[in-house]
Order: sequence, then C-alpha cells, then structure tokens
Amino acid sequence: MLQRLLSHDLPRSPWLALALLLVLVVLAFAPFLFEGARAMSVAAKILVFVLLVASYDLLLGYTGIVSFAHTMFFGIGAYGIAIASERMGAGWAAVVLGLVLALAVSALLSLLIGLFSLRVKAIFFAMITLAVASAFQTLASQLSGFTGGEDGLNFKNPAWLSPSFVPFEGEILGRTIDGRTLCYWLIFSCVLGLFLLLLRIVNSPFGRVLQAIRENDFRAEAIGLRTVHYRTVSNVLAALFATVAGALLALWLRYTGPDTTLSFEIMLDILLIVVIGGMGTLYGAVIGSVLFVLAQNYLQDLLKLAGGAVKGVPLLEAVLTPDRWLLWLGLLFVLSVYHFPTGVVGRLRARARA
Repeated sequence: MLQRLLSHDLPRSPWLALALLLVLVVLAFAPFLFEGARAMSVAAKILVFVLLVASYDLLLGYTGIVSFAHTMFFGIGAYGIAIASERMGAGWAAVVLGLVLALAVSALLSLLIGLFSLRVKAIFFAMITLAVASAFQTLASQLSGFTGGEDGLNFKNPAWLSPSFVPFEGEILGRTIDGRTLCYWLIFSCVLGLFLLLLRIVNSPFGRVLQAIRENDFRAEAIGLRTVHYRTVSNVLAALFATVAGALLALWLRYTGPDTTLSFEIMLDILLIVVIGGMGTLYGAVIGSVLFVLAQNYLQDLLKLAGGAVKGVPLLEAVLTPDRWLLWLGLLFVLSVYHFPTGVVGRLRARARA
C-alpha cells in the first residue's frame, strides 16, 4: 500500500525514511506541538516551499530545464487569490474563481514560453525566462490600481479560514482550534496530495521520458521522441503546481505583494533548496525546504545565543552577531555543497547502497 502511495519511489535509505516520517508527523501536528504565530508561520512556509521546490525540480532535476520564471507563476497564483478576494469579497467563490483564472493564465504563459523558447539552447532559454519574469514583476509593481503596486493587496479569507472562526467550544489536546488552524491543515492537505501526484508523474512513463531527455536530448530525439513536446508539457505542469503554491501562500498571509512572491531572491532560494536537498529526487524538496527555512528563520536566534556566550572576545563577538546571519547561511550552503555534492538525499541514498 505504501509503495503504491509513493508510486514505488521509496526513500531507499533508513535515515532518509526516518527523516521524512519525522517531518510528516511534525508538520501534520504542528498546531498541537508549537505555540505562537511565528512557529506556525514557519511550518506553513515550509509546506509552501516543499510544493514550490518540488515543482521546480520537475523542470531542473527531471527534465534538465533551467528557468528563472518560476516565481512568476508563483506570483500569479497569489495575485489571483488576492485580486479575486479583494474585488468580490471574502468567500469560497472568490478563492475558487481566483485560483481557476490564475491556473489558466499560468498555463497559457507557460505554454507560450515553452513553444517559443524551448527550441533554443539552454542558456538562451534561461535568459528569456529571466527577462519575462522581470517584466512581469515590473508590471505588477506599476499597475497599482489592479495589483496594489509596491504596497500589495490585503484581503480577507473565507469565514472558515479566518482567525475569529472557532468551530469547537472547548480545547482539543490543549489547543483551541480556530480558522487559522483550519487554514494550516488545508495547506498541509493540498501540499501532501500534490506532492504525491508529483511523485506519480515523475515515476510514470512520461517521467521516464523526461529523464531520458535530461540525460541526452539528442539521443531521445533520434529514437523518435518529440523532445520539445515533452519539455513544453513539463514546463506547463511545473507552472501549474507553482501557481497552486502561490495561492496557498496568499491564503496563509492574507496578503500578496511583489516582495512575497515575485522577488528574484525567492528564485535564488528555490535554487539553493534544490541543490541542498538533491536534484531529481523530489524528496530533496522536503529535506531542503526544512533545512533552509529553519536556518533562514532561526539562524539569527542561534547567533544571538552564541554571541552572548563569547561576549568580550573581540573577533568571535564580531563574527557571531545576528547581523552576520547571511554570511553564516552562505557558509553553511558552501559546506553542504562540498560535503553533499548530490544533495542530502543523494548522499543518504549512496551511503545506503554502499
């Protein structure tokens, strides 16, 4: 049963299986395990990045396509929910309509990008996607009457997802279940279902063709495979999954702006997570997202504690300051690439084989 659920793509490493199980249990019961809005926001961000990075791994890890337009589709999903909810008011009709329109726009744009750009060399395709993404970010910042401009859009969720909604009178396991908790579980359920769907896609005959194109596109084309067709379909699928990830983030934040979804920094974060977790595994999206988001949110706190422990030591106190967290994050990334060249998942699987 478990093999069928995972599309016969098992972790193939006891340590990886244990880590994935631990992540699944902690994220599923996060509302009962953690107190405070910050911890819940970190857990929700991990879930969103798992889906976003996994969708990008479908492009980079399984098809060998380097695209810088992934955050554009991420932003389309978020803006679709925000614009529909802001104009139609809070309600499920606005959420559904916004998501459907966002998916339609993402499908059309990704299809056009695939048809007109995937015939060129990889570097030129990457530059084309970068130009398109930059143009879309500029457009979203300037259309203030429609997108809110640099300030973004604030909106209200449906009543069941609002913090004021309390479906149960008493506490459950010491926690009050409210609309915020229901919103988190909605995100968890969607991410889990779509992640299993992605596993099914990459382990299907279609996914095997994508991997063949990644390994040698000339040989794949020589045996009769329409490589442009498969690459275009892969580009569209990845865009649709990224759109849903953006919609889920918008529901959690109840806000959408250029910095939260369209920033190039998010694209860099996606690339870092893919490399840290391991390309072409999907499980790497889970491990990499957990490690990166936790480091991004709690590294400053750790440096603050470390700085207090070495207070009075001139050099160490200057280095172990929370203001240097980006330096330490970069150092951790370099060490992870050096010691895990195939990513954490790749290293664990190689050790299990050995």
